[in-house]
Amino acid sequence: MIELLLTSFPVIIRYFQLKRRGEAMTVWNMRTAVLIWAVLAFLLFLLIFYFHPKSYSGIVPFRTISVVSQASGPVTAINVINGQRVEAGDLLFQVDDRAQRAALEQAEAEFAKISAAETKAAETLKVAQASVAEAEASLDKLRVDLDNALTLVTRNVGTRDAVRQLESSVAIAEAGVAAAEAQVALAQTDISQTLPAQRRAAEAALHSAQVALAQTEVHAYTGGVVTQLAMSLGSPASTLILSPAMVIIPDRPQGTPVRTVAGFSQVANSTIYEGMPAEIACDSNISLSFRDAVLPARVVSVQPAISTGQIVPGGRLMDPAEMLRRGSILVYFELAHPEHEKIMLDGSGCMIQTYTSNLPGFFGHVIAATGVVKAVGLRIKVWGALVSGVGLAGGGGH
Repeated sequence: MIELLLTSFPVIIRYFQLKRRGEAMTVWNMRTAVLIWAVLAFLLFLLIFYFHPKSYSGIVPFRTISVVSQASGPVTAINVINGQRVEAGDLLFQVDDRAQRAALEQAEAEFAKISAAETKAAETLKVAQASVAEAEASLDKLRVDLDNALTLVTRNVGTRDAVRQLESSVAIAEAGVAAAEAQVALAQTDISQTLPAQRRAAEAALHSAQVALAQTEVHAYTGGVVTQLAMSLGSPASTLILSPAMVIIPDRPQGTPVRTVAGFSQVANSTIYEGMPAEIACDSNISLSFRDAVLPARVVSVQPAISTGQIVPGGRLMDPAEMLRRGSILVYFELAHPEHEKIMLDGSGCMIQTYTSNLPGFFGHVIAATGVVKAVGLRIKVWGALVSGVGLAGGGGH
């Protein structure tokens, strides 16, 4: 290995010393040189591995969309197949809608009934207003007759009985006017309050019935590829998110960079920083030509917490002894060149190699230079992954 070659100079110097003296090289006279070589090699190994952490747990994450029906009932039509590409708004499948159509017809009938009631109320108001006018005209006539009767009584021409009879008629006419005006007020209340409230309730019921009918048709909300379609005509439409009718792998959002995530040892927390250069080698990009097998990247963020330390409410107290497995630091990476994003396969497993380059002074340059050892090692591992992937090492499924 390169580390051993770089630290082998004590042994080489000792070898030439013994050769110049004409002495034979033995374990005894080489012990100090070998010990120094081992110590230097260990320190160099430690230095390189500490300042250039790596991870084999890299992955290109992606989301999936579970498609479920909002309405229960047997499936009457399936408009897609596995592997088909769909766009937002495309019809995926339909559910039996006879019950929803019946409910919609009933809601429409109720709405029409309210419209007819509004027309009737308007006519009733006109009749009530005409009755008020008629009652007021009759009252005016009776009042004139009463005034005439009183005048005759004062002249000793008329009789008191006639006056009392006319007074009773005026009182009855006044009550008739009040009743007619009450009918007008009642009709106006129906028009301004009762019927509008009934109309709003009918509109809400109609809208609800329309929504229920629309839910019998399941449409795609985003573009993507259909997979895991397991339904057939006549099968009951599932409304449970845990048992979806199909799954859509959505398209990558425009303008959103492809990110790779990886878990690093907690010891690397003091070394990894935002902007840190890195290289990503994903299994799905490995080829015999080695073209685009190793892609330059950079650290964009580090999760501020370790997942295994998460505490969620429960009925049992947490026992730290049950959490012996140490969690990893979650780090997010973005490719340095956006044009490489199109060759990244969602879900691909990746090896991540980071390189420390932010240390100042001569020591910082030396540390940065030792990254070449890890870069060479990464490429050797890529060749090993290729050999294993095609089945020569027992893997790959070939």
